[in-house]
Amino acid sequence: MTISDYYSDDEELYLVLLQPLVLKTIDEVRNWRLTCLFDNKSVGFVPTMGALHNGHISLVNNSLNSNDRTIVSIFVNPSQFAPTEDLDSYPKTFDQDLEILSKLKSSYNNLITRVDAIFFPSVNEIYPSGIPLDVEKQQGAFVSVKGLSEQLEGKTRPNFFRGVSTVITKFFNIITPTNVYFGQKDIQQVLVIKKLIKDLIYPINLNVVPIQRDPETNLALSSRNLYFDAKSRNFASIVYKSLNLIENLYKENNIKDCGILKEKFSRFLKPHGDSELLKIDYISIADKENLMELNEIDSNTGAIISCAIYIKNNQDGKFIRLIDNIIV
Repeated sequence: MTISDYYSDDEELYLVLLQPLVLKTIDEVRNWRLTCLFDNKSVGFVPTMGALHNGHISLVNNSLNSNDRTIVSIFVNPSQFAPTEDLDSYPKTFDQDLEILSKLKSSYNNLITRVDAIFFPSVNEIYPSGIPLDVEKQQGAFVSVKGLSEQLEGKTRPNFFRGVSTVITKFFNIITPTNVYFGQKDIQQVLVIKKLIKDLIYPINLNVVPIQRDPETNLALSSRNLYFDAKSRNFASIVYKSLNLIENLYKENNIKDCGILKEKFSRFLKPHGDSELLKIDYISIADKENLMELNEIDSNTGAIISCAIYIKNNQDGKFIRLIDNIIV
């Protein structure tokens, strides 16, 4: 008997029946994965920290379109937060996330595909040795990807990619997916995980999904956007406008000098910076593989143009850090 045999006009009942398995322990995930292996089914994996938005949904839909089975993790990973960052206030919306994932469906190999499982572990399940936010007090095994983790995001958040690489390695070991899905918005993270997969010799295909943007503001979708009030969210559209300016100068005006392009970027934002509505963390024009800063964009190889900007939230006066990028 299949789920369709239980179909009811009562949508609420139907969605309950269609809910993915919620797996909270490593043993539960491994047992589920074993059934996929015995049935010779491919497994797509989408790692998230919850508070799902259309960007996450795009990742999940890509998995549903390309795999027999799909598993999504929801885990706010403490090891990628510094003691001064927003771990405690990070949005946690599991019931809403479960409802969103339950409604998604697609097809693969002429069969309907849905999210089959959600891995929703406790911190102790993933970090059995404990995980204090102070790196000096941490014990146990950790993973670092040297050469791609220290610049850009890694300069502002020195232990961020150590935390990301560690938890993703754990998830890969637990789930052993066929395919994994990451968003282009976190482009440095994509390159770190690509290197991790290559160097640790994982038989996993990395799939990069284009940035999903707010249709009104072009703001790259992020869970942190929830912190903004409407006025500040609208103002934050200036981040994408700044990147778009550089892209147009490069493509339409044939300006390849990265120093000039960065200066144009800063000049465009300067009036707003003077009014203390925003602060520039970094603007980068870097190689697509090794993230080395470029002096000039090569038309044959292109570049990653990325930035991190602090935008002041009108409601509480706090600065919220946004990242975005364009690939040319």
